[in-house]
Amino acid sequence: MAIVRLRAPLKNLAGGNREVTIDGASVGEVLQELERQYPRIEGWVLDEHGRVRRHVNVFVNGERVREDAAVASDATVHVLPSISGGER
Repeated sequence: MAIVRLRAPLKNLAGGNREVTIDGASVGEVLQELERQYPRIEGWVLDEHGRVRRHVNVFVNGERVREDAAVASDATVHVLPSISGGER
């Protein structure tokens, strides 16, 4: 099972968990299972077509990837929503 690391606000939507273990052969499968296990995350990471949203970055073992990337059972997956805003 892959270790999925979450930052706020996703951590808060996953019951306060910073790390969860999720099974899946691809990033898409892992993220779909993440949404299944933590329904409050649904719509925050994947769009209605099952693709990673533009404002979300996903890394597997430090490499930025898309939803079709393979995930080994010992992989670490980081899900990082983009941060924006502030004063100009």
